[in-house]
Amino acid sequence: MTDAVSRVNAMTKDAFVAAFGPIYECSPWIADAAFAQAPFADTAAVAAALRGVIAAAPDEAKLALVREHPELARRAGVDTTLTDASRAEQASAGLDRLTPVEYARFNALNDAYRARFEMPFVICVRLSDKDFILSEMERRGANTPEEELATALGEIDKIAALRCAEVFRRLEEPS
Repeated sequence: MTDAVSRVNAMTKDAFVAAFGPIYECSPWIADAAFAQAPFADTAAVAAALRGVIAAAPDEAKLALVREHPELARRAGVDTTLTDASRAEQASAGLDRLTPVEYARFNALNDAYRARFEMPFVICVRLSDKDFILSEMERRGANTPEEELATALGEIDKIAALRCAEVFRRLEEPS
């Protein structure tokens, strides 16, 4: 067992939620529910517990989780409610440095997507660049609502995996 897992297993519920709650955008309820599965054998078990909470959640909760995500490129640098993680992730894909033409295209695609699916477009921006994101916004617009909810949740899994790895890196650092 790593130092990080030992530290996680020694956490109170409040400390666990403080550490892992931000992994899912404005949804600490996921970490709150996952804590019940402690103690954890390894980092993979923590990640699996978090994913399991979402998998077991009713569709309304899954949709609410997707709706907690910000629209891409719409609010970066403007919206003070954008989480630090989302702000940094959008910047990593260049979404905070768009030309006026790119900005207009993102806004049009965001509007069309939201009108069709009643949720924001979600993609793991740290594994993408702005051109790929734009092409995915166009391509995924042809999905059914059910397909798109599943796709968005898969992208949230990717985002959460990267954020979870960051939490474990911080926990491995000497106190």
